[in-house]
Amino acid sequence: MKAKATLKQIAQEFGVSISTVSKALSDSPEISEATKIKIQEYAALQNYKPNSIAKNLKNQRTNTIGVIIPNILNPFFAKVFSGIEKVALEKGYNVITGISNESFNKEQQVMDMLNNGTIDGFIVAIAEETQSLKEYKHFKDIMNSGTPIVMFDRVADGINCDKVVVDDFDSAYHATTHLIKLGSKKIALLSIVNNLSVGKLRFEGYKKALTDANMSIDEDLIILETAIEDFDVKLQTLISSKKMDAVFALDEHSSTMTMRMALKQGIKIPEELNIIGFADGVWSRRLTPSLSTVSQHAPEIGAKAAELLIHKLNSKDEFYQPQTVVIKTELRQRESTRKL
Repeated sequence: MKAKATLKQIAQEFGVSISTVSKALSDSPEISEATKIKIQEYAALQNYKPNSIAKNLKNQRTNTIGVIIPNILNPFFAKVFSGIEKVALEKGYNVITGISNESFNKEQQVMDMLNNGTIDGFIVAIAEETQSLKEYKHFKDIMNSGTPIVMFDRVADGINCDKVVVDDFDSAYHATTHLIKLGSKKIALLSIVNNLSVGKLRFEGYKKALTDANMSIDEDLIILETAIEDFDVKLQTLISSKKMDAVFALDEHSSTMTMRMALKQGIKIPEELNIIGFADGVWSRRLTPSLSTVSQHAPEIGAKAAELLIHKLNSKDEFYQPQTVVIKTELRQRESTRKL
């Protein structure tokens, strides 16, 4: 493979300065057309590629965004990333992705590693362990170093940065109210995300809907776990009891496992059990029956997060005020709920 030429080598070939070559390759009007054409053609033949990283570092900008997500296998985060990448590329930015794997230490390490001049700013969904520990000092340190952060979905109230969230409380309230309107009297609440900010808000929305409908909150119909294995055992027991006529599941695992276990028990969906899940991955549509879900519009979340960060990076306002953008969710009714 032919080695790439350098500015120095091209300059030596034509007996000119490195500055002249650089200007010629940048199509500068300071260089004659004849010289520009000769240098540009030679550079192309010699496989010359500009060192964009060095150029950007000279300008104290890398035009690169660091995106930290907790779980690469979660369809929601994959869709958010697609929205981030689309806007970033349109605006001339590259994207580097880091995975925290729900670990506080990993999140801290990845952000520290990238915050060495590699990126201009971060877009972050906080790791599960970080939220459990309520340890946010590394975010503050990074922002104090001059690197802006935009948080999405899982955010920290104590961090003064731009945020993009969905209306978790309101969407849970409306989903539960929809089940009540269907005539459901025993609505179970299932969650493996109650240790996260989003899970807590959804749980509060569920309780408020029951309270407003003058329905009691039955603790026997509520499963709040963080370990999947413990959740599955409790869910099996609950489904076998057949004490509920509806389910509001706050995450994709809870949604799909409820559907699977209920069908295995011979429970008819939606005739005997209405199910709404808080997820909208591809499995929601492929299940039989298909799953009614609260859709979070993940690509829109990512796009807005990227827009906020790039706006912040380009802003010359010394008194920039961070904002929180709320993305409205949508209840997508499929086959797992009866029609009104």
